[in-house]
Amino acid sequence: MFATPAYAQAADASGGFMSSMGPLGSILPLVAMLVLFYFLLIRPQQQQAKRHREMVLGVKRGDTVVMSNGMIGKVVRVEETEVGVEIAQGVTVKVVKAMIADIRAKGSPAPANDVVKS
Repeated sequence: MFATPAYAQAADASGGFMSSMGPLGSILPLVAMLVLFYFLLIRPQQQQAKRHREMVLGVKRGDTVVMSNGMIGKVVRVEETEVGVEIAQGVTVKVVKAMIADIRAKGSPAPANDVVKS
C-alpha cells in the first residue's frame, strides 16, 4: 500500500524536467506566474483605469452622467476637479469628477439659460 523507501529514493534520483534544468528550473515557474498575473490582472486593470480617466477628463456641460452611488444627473458646470450635476429641477450638487461612473448621453455644450424662440 505504501511505497517502500527504495522506490521513493529511486523516483527522486531520476528527477524530472525542472530538476534537470538546474537553478533555471526553479525560477521558471515563478517567472511564468508573474507574466500570467500581469496579463490577466494588472494590465486589464490599468487599461480600465485609463479609459475611466479619459472619460472623466472628457465630461462637458450637457452630458447625462451616472455617479458611483447610482444617481443620474445632467452636468451643468465643469471645474478642474469637480462638476456641478443637476439631479432634479433646481437641485444642483457638486460631485468630484472621479466619482462619475459612466456618461450615458453626450450633450452639446450650450449656455444654460438659452431661451428657445419658436
